[in-house]
Amino acid sequence: MTSSYRHDGSAGRQLSRRRFGQLAALGLAAGAATPALAAPAMAAGEDAQAHYDRARRLAGRDPVLRAVASALAPGVEFPRPPAPAPLRLFDNLAFLSAGWVSAMAVLTDDGIVLIDALTSPAEAESIIVGGLRELGARPETIKYVIATHGHGDHIGGAQYLADRYGARVLMTPADWDLVARTRPDHAPDRDLEITDGQCLTLGGTTIRLHRTPGHTPGTVSPVFPVRAGRARHTAMLWGGTNPPNTPAELRAYLASLRTFRHRTRRAGADVELSNHPNDHGLQRAEQLRAAPDGPNPFVLGRRRTDRYLAVMESMLRGRLADAS
Repeated sequence: MTSSYRHDGSAGRQLSRRRFGQLAALGLAAGAATPALAAPAMAAGEDAQAHYDRARRLAGRDPVLRAVASALAPGVEFPRPPAPAPLRLFDNLAFLSAGWVSAMAVLTDDGIVLIDALTSPAEAESIIVGGLRELGARPETIKYVIATHGHGDHIGGAQYLADRYGARVLMTPADWDLVARTRPDHAPDRDLEITDGQCLTLGGTTIRLHRTPGHTPGTVSPVFPVRAGRARHTAMLWGGTNPPNTPAELRAYLASLRTFRHRTRRAGADVELSNHPNDHGLQRAEQLRAAPDGPNPFVLGRRRTDRYLAVMESMLRGRLADAS
């Protein structure tokens, strides 16, 4: 089942905690969700290297696709580059990055929806709040913080923003439970829960949240509209790139990826985003900063965006073959 919530200025304060996906009386509407696609069965002795080689053939010389193939190779660690200056990737989307982990701010007529909140209150203050002000946006209008998953580098600034601006924090029940078990530094108080396929609408912008477990039990990956002048696009952000290690977890991750790929095709996604520097994203941000009137390097087009997920799928099949 899918559900949606439309912010009307007061309902967000009235909505009881942990009931975001359950209260029809406060604007939740049911609909049909895309069935989950099971990960394909692995043949005994399947060659992991063949999958890695296929991913690299699919990537070709494309720097974005090559970057994600490299990021998903066994034993690779994420780089720790310096934090870039804030940047509007689109008219309604701000990129607020600590370098090795990033947040996205969806700017609407009725306020801001933040996707992830970096690692700490200090980063929320300096990078998110300071970055929004530098870009001419008003951080005091942050209404929601969507946590793609419950690791500390994505939720560390959420409670600061909730306390300072009254923002509501959204996470899946499974990852609220994960946070309760692991107790990362600066963990937010349990608040609104996300269901699979849930829609969050603010200021005429609707963000659809797809549950994609694997990186964590309740990772979510958003799909939402972005615009540049008169051009309209559909962005997707895979919520947790670093794969798990066990065969069972890898099968769940691969099944999530296949379902998400189906959903992004249906949505016509033509923009790829990431919350870690595993997709040539920092380099593309600098390209856009240097040539803001040129082609937007985050617009891959539908076929290339789908091929990005196909590269991911092949790399994951290799990881699963290695682990089986």
